[in-house]
Amino acid sequence: QVQLVESGGALVRPGDSLTLSCTASGHTAGYATGWFRQAPGKGREFVASIRWSDSRTYYATSVQGRFTISRDNAKNTVYLQMHSLDSEDTAVYYCAADALDRGSDASAEYADWGQGTQVTVTS
Repeated sequence: QVQLVESGGALVRPGDSLTLSCTASGHTAGYATGWFRQAPGKGREFVASIRWSDSRTYYATSVQGRFTISRDNAKNTVYLQMHSLDSEDTAVYYCAADALDRGSDASAEYADWGQGTQVTVTS
């Protein structure tokens, strides 16, 4: 089992950049990490993921070219760099771990989840 803690959420203005962190503890080697988000009144949606084995990354179409996922294995931390933020990016952002290292966009394939961090984009 992996314990995950997100940080870095903030209130920002449209066009701003922000970096979220997801720090893991426990047995972390071999896990893919995904970022998901949930806006008020909406379901949880996939944002990005990164696999452990080959560091391959996957992105939702809505964030492609604006967001970058990366990992620092020495720090057991996965980052989500977000640029050109707009109001549609307002949500609680969650990171999650998949022991099978699939990097999937399906939330059901991630067994371990953090508590989330709030990102609000408003003028």
